[in-house]
Amino acid sequence: MFVRSVLSSYSRLLAGVSLAVMAVALAGCNDTVAQKAEPPRPVLVATAHYDAETPERSFVGTIKPRIESDLGFRVAGKVAKRLVEVGQTVEVGQALATLDEVDLKLQAEQAVAEQTAATGVLAQAAAAEQRAKDLKAKGWTTDAAMDSSRAAADEARARLDRAVRSVELTRNSLSYATLVADARGVVTATLIEPGQVVAAGQASIRVARFAEKEAVVAIPETLVGRAKSGVASVTLWSEPDKKYTAKLREIAPAADPATRTYLAKFSLPEADDKVALGMTATLTLSDAATERVARLPLSALFNEGGKPSFYVVDDNGKVTLKPVAVKAYDSNDVVITSGVEEGAKIVALGVQKLDPGQKVRVVSSLSF
Repeated sequence: MFVRSVLSSYSRLLAGVSLAVMAVALAGCNDTVAQKAEPPRPVLVATAHYDAETPERSFVGTIKPRIESDLGFRVAGKVAKRLVEVGQTVEVGQALATLDEVDLKLQAEQAVAEQTAATGVLAQAAAAEQRAKDLKAKGWTTDAAMDSSRAAADEARARLDRAVRSVELTRNSLSYATLVADARGVVTATLIEPGQVVAAGQASIRVARFAEKEAVVAIPETLVGRAKSGVASVTLWSEPDKKYTAKLREIAPAADPATRTYLAKFSLPEADDKVALGMTATLTLSDAATERVARLPLSALFNEGGKPSFYVVDDNGKVTLKPVAVKAYDSNDVVITSGVEEGAKIVALGVQKLDPGQKVRVVSSLSF
């Protein structure tokens, strides 16, 4: 009886030990499975982008011609015809408007008549002078008569010269009755109408030349120095993907009293037909000597007594610790000059919980 009781107790003890061993083994297996099934750590990343240390500044400007002239008649008169409209392209020597030529033709005819009369007077005076010379040679006249005939001939010659110049002037005045373009361009304004009486030199037709175009912008006083020494480029709002080289041609010597900005004109030597007058453009100013840097979150910096580094995530989701060259620290950013490539994905948060070679999962946002 005693032996049976001992054997029964021993069997129960073995069963309990077996169950304990099986429980420990199952727990170990569960830990292994759980460890193998642990998902990659989600991380937020920032993309490295190198840009000029001094940020570019952009200004809105307008495309204008370098030369825009107000053309006017060189003589007064009544407008007979206006031959162009706003927006019309004109060529060199093309007629733009004409005046009534009646009075100018009468003046030309009068000048020709005066020239004819002066020619006759000169012929008579020259003959009288010659006769006086002949008589003087024979001793039949006095020196006073000789001097008088010579003076009359000189006066007749001067009158003829004046009449000839008068004819030329009236012919020029007659040609001035037609207003012509002196350069290829586009009409931007018409300031006269047929029947209007205009004075000599009065602005009549405004023409913008096609020879050179420029972008006109207002520069704040803090950036005048960069406008003079920096690199400028222009893009059109109608074609933002194409850049045109811009060069500063002129800047106002004094600031506008209302806006405190300086009017600057940038020539566009590469402008083509797509750059139309009056278009809106964006002028970008950058510093030519500035260093290219990347700005990344300060929380992405890993530094435990060694060189400052970043965790870079590759295409397979593994992180690699890469040292970087730090140029400066801002309140929220760190400025680097090298160490990571352009476009690299940098872990932005939780870098102290990562290990090199660890697998991570890039997410756009973290939720808790």
